[in-house]
Amino acid sequence: MAKQTKQKSIEENLWESANKLRGSVESAEYKHVVLGLIFLKFASDKFEEHRKKLLSEGKDKYIEMPDFYNMNNVFFLDEVSRWSYIIKNSKQNDIALKIDTALHNIEKNNKALKGALPDNYFSRLGLDITKLSSLLDTINEIDTLRDKAQDIVGRVYEYFLSKFALAEGKGKGEFYTPKSIVNLIAEMIEPYKGIIYDPACGSGGMFVQSIKFIENHHGNKKEVSIYGQEYTNTTYKLAKMNLAIRGISANLGEKAADTFRDDQHKDLKADFIMANPPFNQKDWRAENELKDDPRWRGYEVPPKSNANYGWILNIVSKLSENGVAGFILANGALSGRW
Repeated sequence: MAKQTKQKSIEENLWESANKLRGSVESAEYKHVVLGLIFLKFASDKFEEHRKKLLSEGKDKYIEMPDFYNMNNVFFLDEVSRWSYIIKNSKQNDIALKIDTALHNIEKNNKALKGALPDNYFSRLGLDITKLSSLLDTINEIDTLRDKAQDIVGRVYEYFLSKFALAEGKGKGEFYTPKSIVNLIAEMIEPYKGIIYDPACGSGGMFVQSIKFIENHHGNKKEVSIYGQEYTNTTYKLAKMNLAIRGISANLGEKAADTFRDDQHKDLKADFIMANPPFNQKDWRAENELKDDPRWRGYEVPPKSNANYGWILNIVSKLSENGVAGFILANGALSGRW
Protein backbone atom coordinates (compact mmCIF):
# COMPACT_ATOMS: atom_id res chain seq x y z
CA MET A 1 0.00 0.00 0.00
CA ALA A 2 1.40 3.36 -1.00
CA LYS A 3 2.32 5.60 1.89
CA GLN A 4 -0.10 8.50 2.22
CA THR A 5 1.62 11.86 2.28
CA LYS A 6 0.33 14.43 4.70
CA GLN A 7 -1.15 17.45 2.97
CA LYS A 8 0.62 20.64 3.90
CA SER A 9 -1.36 23.30 5.69
CA ILE A 10 -1.91 26.79 4.29
CA GLU A 11 0.59 28.06 6.86
CA GLU A 12 3.30 25.56 5.83
CA ASN A 13 2.89 26.32 2.13
CA LEU A 14 3.12 30.02 2.80
CA TRP A 15 6.16 29.62 5.02
CA GLU A 16 7.99 27.64 2.31
CA SER A 17 7.16 30.27 -0.28
CA ALA A 18 8.17 33.11 2.04
CA ASN A 19 11.45 31.40 2.88
CA LYS A 20 12.50 31.72 -0.74
CA LEU A 21 12.89 35.44 -0.07
CA ARG A 22 15.56 34.72 2.51
CA GLY A 23 19.18 35.29 1.70
CA SER A 24 19.19 38.87 0.55
CA VAL A 25 16.51 39.82 3.08
CA GLU A 26 16.82 39.27 6.84
CA SER A 27 13.84 37.75 8.68
CA ALA A 28 13.50 41.00 10.65
CA GLU A 29 12.70 42.66 7.33
CA TYR A 30 10.89 40.01 5.35
CA LYS A 31 8.30 39.33 8.02
CA HIS A 32 6.88 42.75 7.14
CA VAL A 33 6.89 41.81 3.47
CA VAL A 34 4.94 38.60 4.07
CA LEU A 35 2.53 39.91 6.69
CA GLY A 36 1.95 43.09 4.70
CA LEU A 37 0.92 41.03 1.66
CA ILE A 38 -1.37 38.77 3.70
CA PHE A 39 -3.00 41.87 5.14
CA LEU A 40 -3.43 43.31 1.64
CA LYS A 41 -5.10 40.11 0.39
CA PHE A 42 -7.44 39.97 3.39
CA ALA A 43 -8.38 43.67 3.19
CA SER A 44 -9.06 43.31 -0.53
CA ASP A 45 -11.23 40.20 -0.10
CA LYS A 46 -13.31 42.01 2.54
CA PHE A 47 -13.58 45.08 0.32
CA GLU A 48 -14.74 43.07 -2.73
CA GLU A 49 -17.28 41.19 -0.60
CA HIS A 50 -18.79 44.44 0.69
CA ARG A 51 -18.66 46.07 -2.74
CA LYS A 52 -20.73 43.21 -4.21
CA LYS A 53 -23.22 43.61 -1.35
CA LEU A 54 -23.64 47.32 -2.09
CA LEU A 55 -24.17 46.55 -5.80
CA SER A 56 -26.71 43.82 -5.03
CA GLU A 57 -28.65 46.32 -2.91
CA GLY A 58 -28.72 48.85 -5.76
CA LYS A 59 -26.36 51.24 -4.00
CA ASP A 60 -24.11 51.76 -7.03
CA LYS A 61 -23.50 55.43 -6.24
CA TYR A 62 -21.88 54.52 -2.92
CA ILE A 63 -19.34 51.94 -4.11
CA GLU A 64 -16.46 54.45 -4.32
CA MET A 65 -17.22 56.22 -1.03
CA PRO A 66 -14.88 55.18 1.84
CA ASP A 67 -17.50 55.95 4.53
CA PHE A 68 -19.80 53.21 3.26
CA TYR A 69 -17.03 50.67 3.89
CA ASN A 70 -15.54 52.06 7.09
CA MET A 71 -18.94 52.13 8.85
CA ASN A 72 -19.04 48.35 8.38
CA ASN A 73 -15.44 47.79 9.60
CA VAL A 74 -14.25 47.29 6.02
CA PHE A 75 -11.21 49.15 4.69
CA PHE A 76 -11.75 51.13 1.49
CA LEU A 77 -9.34 50.30 -1.36
CA ASP A 78 -8.93 52.39 -4.48
CA GLU A 79 -8.44 50.52 -7.76
CA VAL A 80 -4.62 50.32 -7.65
CA SER A 81 -4.73 49.00 -4.07
CA ARG A 82 -6.90 45.99 -4.81
CA TRP A 83 -5.48 42.49 -4.83
CA SER A 84 -6.84 41.87 -8.35
CA TYR A 85 -4.70 44.76 -9.62
CA ILE A 86 -1.59 43.48 -7.80
CA ILE A 87 -2.01 39.95 -9.21
CA LYS A 88 -2.66 41.29 -12.71
CA ASN A 89 0.71 43.08 -12.53
CA SER A 90 2.60 40.49 -10.44
CA LYS A 91 5.07 39.63 -13.24
CA GLN A 92 5.93 43.26 -14.00
CA ASN A 93 9.34 44.66 -13.06
CA ASP A 94 7.76 47.46 -11.03
CA ILE A 95 5.53 45.19 -8.92
CA ALA A 96 7.40 46.15 -5.71
CA LEU A 97 6.58 49.83 -6.31
CA LYS A 98 2.96 48.95 -7.06
CA ILE A 99 2.66 47.07 -3.74
CA ASP A 100 4.20 50.00 -1.84
CA THR A 101 1.73 52.36 -3.53
CA ALA A 102 -1.19 50.07 -2.65
CA LEU A 103 -0.23 49.91 1.04
CA HIS A 104 0.39 53.66 1.17
CA ASN A 105 -3.02 54.41 -0.36
CA ILE A 106 -4.86 52.03 1.98
CA GLU A 107 -3.29 53.71 5.02
CA LYS A 108 -4.08 57.17 3.62
CA ASN A 109 -7.74 56.28 2.95
CA ASN A 110 -8.41 54.58 6.30
CA LYS A 111 -7.72 56.55 9.49
CA ALA A 112 -7.73 53.42 11.65
CA LEU A 113 -4.60 52.22 9.83
CA LYS A 114 -2.52 55.33 10.46
CA GLY A 115 1.07 54.20 11.08
CA ALA A 116 0.20 50.53 10.58
CA LEU A 117 1.44 49.39 7.19
CA PRO A 118 4.98 48.76 5.88
CA ASP A 119 6.42 51.97 4.42
CA ASN A 120 8.33 51.55 1.13
CA TYR A 121 9.59 48.11 2.22
CA PHE A 122 9.19 46.44 -1.13
CA SER A 123 11.00 49.01 -3.28
CA ARG A 124 13.75 49.55 -0.71
CA LEU A 125 14.61 45.87 -0.21
CA GLY A 126 15.29 45.18 -3.88
CA LEU A 127 13.45 41.84 -3.79
CA ASP A 128 13.95 39.23 -6.48
CA ILE A 129 10.95 39.72 -8.81
CA THR A 130 10.56 36.01 -9.58
CA LYS A 131 10.51 35.05 -5.89
CA LEU A 132 8.16 37.90 -5.00
CA SER A 133 5.83 36.89 -7.85
CA SER A 134 5.85 33.29 -6.61
CA LEU A 135 4.92 34.45 -3.10
CA LEU A 136 2.06 36.52 -4.52
CA ASP A 137 0.76 33.44 -6.37
CA THR A 138 0.82 31.41 -3.14
CA ILE A 139 -1.01 34.09 -1.15
CA ASN A 140 -3.51 34.40 -4.01
CA GLU A 141 -4.64 30.83 -3.29
CA ILE A 142 -5.87 31.75 0.22
CA ASP A 143 -9.60 32.33 0.42
CA THR A 144 -9.50 34.53 3.49
CA LEU A 145 -13.30 34.59 3.78
CA ARG A 146 -13.99 30.89 3.17
CA ASP A 147 -14.45 29.86 6.78
CA LYS A 148 -14.89 32.75 9.20
CA ALA A 149 -15.13 30.36 12.17
CA GLN A 150 -11.64 29.04 11.40
CA ASP A 151 -10.12 32.56 11.40
CA ILE A 152 -7.76 31.62 8.55
CA VAL A 153 -5.97 34.98 8.40
CA GLY A 154 -5.59 35.14 12.18
CA ARG A 155 -4.23 31.59 12.17
CA VAL A 156 -1.68 32.46 9.49
CA TYR A 157 -0.61 35.57 11.40
CA GLU A 158 -0.07 33.63 14.63
CA TYR A 159 1.90 30.94 12.79
CA PHE A 160 4.15 33.45 11.07
CA LEU A 161 4.76 35.56 14.16
CA SER A 162 5.84 32.48 16.11
CA LYS A 163 8.08 31.24 13.26
CA PHE A 164 9.71 34.64 12.84
CA ALA A 165 10.33 34.87 16.59
CA LEU A 166 12.11 31.49 16.48
CA ALA A 167 14.05 32.42 13.33
CA GLU A 168 15.32 35.64 14.86
CA GLY A 169 16.50 33.88 18.00
CA LYS A 170 16.60 34.81 21.66
CA GLY A 171 16.68 38.53 22.29
CA LYS A 172 15.15 39.38 18.90
CA GLY A 173 11.73 37.81 19.27
CA GLU A 174 10.30 40.22 21.81
CA PHE A 175 7.40 40.97 19.50
CA TYR A 176 5.86 37.56 20.17
CA THR A 177 4.81 35.77 23.38
CA PRO A 178 3.87 32.06 23.01
CA LYS A 179 0.10 31.65 22.80
CA SER A 180 0.01 29.10 25.62
CA ILE A 181 1.47 31.64 28.06
CA VAL A 182 -0.91 34.38 26.93
CA ASN A 183 -3.86 31.99 27.29
CA LEU A 184 -2.76 31.13 30.83
CA ILE A 185 -2.67 34.81 31.84
CA ALA A 186 -6.09 35.42 30.27
CA GLU A 187 -7.60 32.44 32.11
CA MET A 188 -6.09 33.64 35.39
CA ILE A 189 -7.20 37.27 35.31
CA GLU A 190 -10.41 36.79 33.25
CA PRO A 191 -10.57 40.09 31.31
CA TYR A 192 -14.35 40.15 30.70
CA LYS A 193 -15.25 43.82 30.99
CA GLY A 194 -13.35 47.11 31.34
CA ILE A 195 -9.98 48.50 30.26
CA ILE A 196 -7.16 46.17 29.20
CA TYR A 197 -3.59 47.51 29.05
CA ASP A 198 -0.23 46.14 27.93
CA PRO A 199 2.77 48.47 28.42
CA ALA A 200 5.03 46.38 26.13
CA CYS A 201 2.47 45.03 23.69
CA GLY A 202 4.74 43.65 20.96
CA SER A 203 2.57 42.45 18.08
CA GLY A 204 -0.61 42.58 20.18
CA GLY A 205 -0.91 38.91 21.14
CA MET A 206 -2.23 39.69 24.63
CA PHE A 207 -5.11 41.66 23.12
CA VAL A 208 -5.96 38.98 20.54
CA GLN A 209 -6.18 36.26 23.19
CA SER A 210 -8.17 38.52 25.52
CA ILE A 211 -10.82 38.97 22.83
CA LYS A 212 -10.79 35.21 22.13
CA PHE A 213 -11.24 34.56 25.86
CA ILE A 214 -14.27 36.84 25.92
CA GLU A 215 -15.79 35.19 22.83
CA ASN A 216 -15.13 31.66 24.16
CA HIS A 217 -16.94 32.56 27.39
CA HIS A 218 -19.86 34.19 25.55
CA GLY A 219 -18.95 37.67 26.71
CA ASN A 220 -19.30 40.90 24.74
CA LYS A 221 -16.07 42.25 23.26
CA LYS A 222 -17.70 45.69 22.97
CA GLU A 223 -17.50 45.92 26.76
CA VAL A 224 -13.68 46.14 26.75
CA SER A 225 -11.37 48.99 25.75
CA ILE A 226 -7.80 48.20 24.74
CA TYR A 227 -4.71 50.32 25.38
CA GLY A 228 -1.10 49.47 24.66
CA GLN A 229 2.35 50.78 23.92
CA GLU A 230 5.27 49.46 21.90
CA TYR A 231 8.82 50.79 21.66
CA THR A 232 9.95 49.43 18.27
CA ASN A 233 8.41 51.10 15.25
CA THR A 234 8.29 48.00 13.04
CA THR A 235 6.68 45.96 15.84
CA TYR A 236 4.20 48.80 16.47
CA LYS A 237 3.15 48.41 12.82
CA LEU A 238 2.84 44.64 13.26
CA ALA A 239 0.55 45.14 16.24
CA LYS A 240 -1.70 47.57 14.38
CA MET A 241 -1.94 45.18 11.41
CA ASN A 242 -2.49 42.15 13.65
CA LEU A 243 -5.40 43.88 15.41
CA ALA A 244 -6.83 45.43 12.24
CA ILE A 245 -7.29 42.10 10.46
CA ARG A 246 -9.35 40.91 13.42
CA GLY A 247 -11.45 44.06 13.66
CA ILE A 248 -10.08 44.84 17.13
CA SER A 249 -10.06 48.55 18.02
CA ALA A 250 -7.14 49.63 20.18
CA ASN A 251 -5.35 52.77 21.29
CA LEU A 252 -1.62 52.07 20.92
CA GLY A 253 -0.65 55.71 21.28
CA GLU A 254 0.18 58.18 18.55
CA LYS A 255 3.50 56.50 17.79
CA ALA A 256 5.96 53.83 18.82
CA ALA A 257 7.58 55.09 22.02
CA ASP A 258 9.50 54.10 25.16
CA THR A 259 6.97 53.39 27.93
CA PHE A 260 9.26 54.90 30.58
CA ARG A 261 10.46 58.04 28.78
CA ASP A 262 7.36 58.79 26.69
CA ASP A 263 4.31 57.25 28.36
CA GLN A 264 1.48 57.36 25.81
CA HIS A 265 -1.20 56.71 28.46
CA LYS A 266 -0.17 58.86 31.42
CA ASP A 267 -3.53 59.03 33.20
CA LEU A 268 -4.76 55.54 32.35
CA LYS A 269 -6.24 53.31 35.05
CA ALA A 270 -6.78 49.76 33.78
CA ASP A 271 -8.97 46.97 35.07
CA PHE A 272 -6.71 44.31 33.55
CA ILE A 273 -3.03 44.47 32.74
CA MET A 274 -1.31 41.73 30.74
CA ALA A 275 2.37 42.05 29.89
CA ASN A 276 5.58 40.32 28.90
CA PRO A 277 8.08 43.19 29.16
CA PRO A 278 11.74 42.78 28.16
CA PHE A 279 13.73 40.98 30.89
CA ASN A 280 16.65 42.57 32.73
CA GLN A 281 17.02 45.73 30.62
CA LYS A 282 20.27 47.44 31.52
CA ASP A 283 20.85 51.21 31.41
CA TRP A 284 17.20 51.85 30.65
CA ARG A 285 17.50 55.35 32.10
CA ALA A 286 20.29 57.83 32.74
CA GLU A 287 21.63 58.31 36.29
CA ASN A 288 19.41 61.29 37.16
CA GLU A 289 16.61 60.57 34.71
CA LEU A 290 13.02 59.78 35.83
CA LYS A 291 13.93 60.10 39.52
CA ASP A 292 10.75 62.02 40.33
CA ASP A 293 8.46 60.05 38.05
CA PRO A 294 4.98 59.77 39.64
CA ARG A 295 4.84 56.06 38.79
CA TRP A 296 7.18 55.21 41.66
CA ARG A 297 6.07 57.82 44.13
CA GLY A 298 6.02 56.14 47.55
CA TYR A 299 8.48 53.45 46.44
CA GLU A 300 12.24 53.29 45.92
CA VAL A 301 13.35 54.66 42.56
CA PRO A 302 14.10 51.69 40.25
CA PRO A 303 17.84 51.29 39.58
CA LYS A 304 19.17 52.18 36.14
CA SER A 305 21.04 48.85 36.06
CA ASN A 306 17.86 46.78 35.65
CA ALA A 307 14.36 47.77 34.48
CA ASN A 308 12.45 44.85 36.03
CA TYR A 309 11.38 46.81 39.11
CA GLY A 310 10.50 49.76 36.88
CA TRP A 311 8.13 47.58 34.86
CA ILE A 312 6.47 46.30 38.03
CA LEU A 313 5.92 49.83 39.36
CA ASN A 314 4.65 51.03 35.99
CA ILE A 315 2.08 48.21 36.05
CA VAL A 316 1.07 48.92 39.67
CA SER A 317 0.62 52.63 38.89
CA LYS A 318 -1.74 51.84 36.01
CA LEU A 319 -4.10 49.56 37.94
CA SER A 320 -7.57 50.78 38.84
CA GLU A 321 -8.73 50.36 42.45
CA ASN A 322 -9.88 46.76 41.86
CA GLY A 323 -7.60 46.10 38.90
CA VAL A 324 -5.82 42.78 38.29
CA ALA A 325 -2.46 42.23 36.56
CA GLY A 326 -0.82 39.15 35.08
CA PHE A 327 2.69 39.56 33.72
CA ILE A 328 5.91 37.66 33.05
CA LEU A 329 9.37 38.66 34.27
CA ALA A 330 12.71 37.02 34.95
CA ASN A 331 13.06 34.68 37.98
CA GLY A 332 14.91 37.20 40.11
CA ALA A 333 12.51 40.11 39.49
CA LEU A 334 11.02 39.97 43.00
CA SER A 335 14.09 38.80 44.91
CA GLY A 336 16.95 40.67 43.23
CA ARG A 337 18.65 43.63 44.89
CA TRP A 338 17.49 47.00 43.64
